[in-house]
Amino acid sequence: MIYEAISVFDIFKIGVGPSSSHTLGPWRAAQRFTRSLEQKKILFEVIEVKVMLYGSLAKTGKGHGTDIAVQLGLAGEDPVSFAVNLIDTRIEEIASKKKILLLGLHKVDFDPKEDIDFLFTETLPYHPNALTFLATLKNGNSIAETYYSIGGGFVTREGEKVMATEVAQLPFPINTADDLLHWCIKTGMSIHEIVMENENYWRPEKETKDGMLNIWGVMKESIYCGAHTKGVLPGGLNVKRRAAELSKKLLGNKSYTDYDSWLNAIRSGGHAFKYILDWVSCFALAVNEENAAFGRVVTAPTNGAAGVVPAVLQYYLAFVIGADDNIDEKTIHFLLTAAEIGSIFKKGATLSAAMGGCQAEIGVSSAMAAAALTECMGGTQRQAMMAAEIAMEHHLGMTCDPIAGLVQVPCIERNTMGAIKAITASQLALQGSPDFAKVSLDAVIKTMWDTAKDMDHKYKETSDGGLAVNVPLSLPEC
Repeated sequence: MIYEAISVFDIFKIGVGPSSSHTLGPWRAAQRFTRSLEQKKILFEVIEVKVMLYGSLAKTGKGHGTDIAVQLGLAGEDPVSFAVNLIDTRIEEIASKKKILLLGLHKVDFDPKEDIDFLFTETLPYHPNALTFLATLKNGNSIAETYYSIGGGFVTREGEKVMATEVAQLPFPINTADDLLHWCIKTGMSIHEIVMENENYWRPEKETKDGMLNIWGVMKESIYCGAHTKGVLPGGLNVKRRAAELSKKLLGNKSYTDYDSWLNAIRSGGHAFKYILDWVSCFALAVNEENAAFGRVVTAPTNGAAGVVPAVLQYYLAFVIGADDNIDEKTIHFLLTAAEIGSIFKKGATLSAAMGGCQAEIGVSSAMAAAALTECMGGTQRQAMMAAEIAMEHHLGMTCDPIAGLVQVPCIERNTMGAIKAITASQLALQGSPDFAKVSLDAVIKTMWDTAKDMDHKYKETSDGGLAVNVPLSLPEC
């Protein structure tokens, strides 16, 4: 296995929903293409741009907003900072004027209906999520670049090679769970401490901590906003948002004015099992309803699974530790540990539902959250990895079969299931002994990858199988 250095900020990326592989990835690919044109000093020579979407990007691209993402990316907008409330206006403007401002600098003719081609029957060999950009120049020449959105917002360009000398030489190189355990045993450090030492290679520790708290800030905002927004999700399925109603029902007449007072109101409701269970579901629903509505969320490790890690972390902060128990440090520890587990899954398997089904998204996010919760609850490094293994073991084989290609049914509810499984896996690990565990984390990662390769392609984010073909719908044609 080639060593790959992955930062926590590669696993946790701020972006726009509904999909990291079908929205954020293509958005980033479009940005890279226009920057490539600029670097080659031919941006202002372009007279026409076309986009070809292949495989899963074509089949579920409309439902995932892939066409919207590539337009915003070509226009030079950034998913981290672009005002999500302006998406519809910007897309309507491009469609009506049939013009696009490449990189925000150079205007060319562009008709989305004609210049974005959904190639439903074509798939490129490297990865199902492929897209090609073709720019025609004034002199009649053309330039094409193909990109692959490989899951979790990660993007690679065809023909792109990373030299060994370009790979970060981290103090604790980790590809597998055994590698991580080796460094933990050798140093006596916890998982989050090992991860922080590696992050120090890239930036000062304070910068990493501030960045992690910023990541949590976006997660918190998606929870709070999702839990206070009613209505119907876009896309034509007429899926009703539920988090806001559930939050209101659970709180009754309790008053609050912002996130902090809302959290205090939640805490005041006690610790009954059903009450906590309902809140965990509410937290997860809230994030993924925001995601489905083109809201701003954090890949954790993907957009489709963006609700699991925040829901479990919010559960921990609301119901396990007190309001004065050094919340910022605990939050950072949680996110560092979760990110490392996610990176090990990426290296040993995949984070892409188009490659591995939903086990690669909800399954991985559940494993991340389980390990992080376990360590924050005082579990050993081996117990944290045991929790990750348990969580994934019970997601093996999960298909990705989004109805109408939308990240709504069954995706939103699956985040609630992933969160609850993460908490259960953590409790099992904390009450058990890794010495008696029959399955290692590396074994379950290999099993997940083997399962992914054996899984029929129709269950890999194509909407060609499962619920996507067995639930009768009356949707207007795109």
